[in-house]
Amino acid sequence: MGLSASPVSSEDKAVTRARKALKQHNHGLRGLLPFIGPAFIAAVAYVDPGNYATNIQSGSAFGYRLLWVVVLANLMAIFIQRLSAKLGIATGKNLPELCRAHFPTPINIGLWVFAEIAAMATDLAEFLGASLGLNLLFHIPLIVATVITGVGTYLILMLDRFGFRPLERFITAMVVLMGVCYLAETIVSHPSFSQIAVHSVVPWLGNSQAVTLAVGVIGATVMPHAVYLHSGLTQQRILPRNDEEKIQINRFSTKEIVIALVLAGLINMSMMYMAAAAFHSTGHTHIADIQSAYQTLTPLLGPAASAVFLVSLLTSGFSSSAVGTMAGQVIMQGFVGFTIPLWARRLVTMLPTVIVVWIGLDPTRTLVISQVILSLVLPLPIFSLVYFTRRRELMGVLVNRPITTVIASVIAGLVFVLNIILILGAFGVNIL
Repeated sequence: MGLSASPVSSEDKAVTRARKALKQHNHGLRGLLPFIGPAFIAAVAYVDPGNYATNIQSGSAFGYRLLWVVVLANLMAIFIQRLSAKLGIATGKNLPELCRAHFPTPINIGLWVFAEIAAMATDLAEFLGASLGLNLLFHIPLIVATVITGVGTYLILMLDRFGFRPLERFITAMVVLMGVCYLAETIVSHPSFSQIAVHSVVPWLGNSQAVTLAVGVIGATVMPHAVYLHSGLTQQRILPRNDEEKIQINRFSTKEIVIALVLAGLINMSMMYMAAAAFHSTGHTHIADIQSAYQTLTPLLGPAASAVFLVSLLTSGFSSSAVGTMAGQVIMQGFVGFTIPLWARRLVTMLPTVIVVWIGLDPTRTLVISQVILSLVLPLPIFSLVYFTRRRELMGVLVNRPITTVIASVIAGLVFVLNIILILGAFGVNIL
């Protein structure tokens, strides 16, 4: 992954247990546990503060009607992250490393630049989210909260000095905590489960604002940096010694991805239907920022609901900011062959957020825009991922089936078309 120091006992135990599971062909929960970790780290990218901004705004403005976008985006995420994890298992290399090895230099540099833009947009969303949470919960000035967020996420990343296992456990616990928070929000907001069921499967895009938010939801859910990172998390974690072990490790990885991303998908859905139940159904259809959501939740659902909302936002911001920095290291090392010290990268990635806060830009509007930027960058890593995972000389026994390549290409094409609609809409051309 590029961040690990010398392994310690928890890492050795995980590898030993994984080897035992492979040897005994154990496919139960005990066999799966040593493989739990990479997908939960990647899943944090799917429940970052950018999701709060787009989901709350979507639920407030359109009620339950954009839930289908969350479901679609989550299915896309499961499919794409599975390909990324499989790439690392099959080749022992991550996606940026393969791009550098196989693409001409101009293309590789272009991909790196766009990947760094995506990483900066990601860091902006995550830093702003955690800073807003600290500001609203503890009434800390936003600029001070930004500095605290930077220091806090750096300390989280220091767990990697003790091997991959402590950091994996910490991030997994954060995802589970977010799930618990939104289970509580579901209980107190009393959403309409019939509406949830209908609008989770019935597509609707009523106007240009809905299109913008739908693209933002996809950009906030299927994350470019997570596509790059996941292959880095699996490439050296449990090294397969033969083709049979590659197949087994990939099966365990697929199970973990489904568990982690289904949980992330349920959290995203609950964000939107909580906003639909608490805001849209009560006539508060213009809740377009996290501050307003927090302030409106208190009189509608009580102080406990707003406090739980901020705890989940803080958890999301701190954990996703740490994961974003990890992804940035993988991207830089893979594409251009060098890294900068972790503290330096953490400092540099803080700067856009500090500037946004300092000049007084609306934080939530900035979050939504950052997610649209991510969606615009997204087709590039997906097309690269499809290109490599369909090549038998690289993937061996884990090469894509033809139908897998077709589905992945359709996903990339769908994202590309949505982006074209978004760009045309920005110039006043409404084709819906």
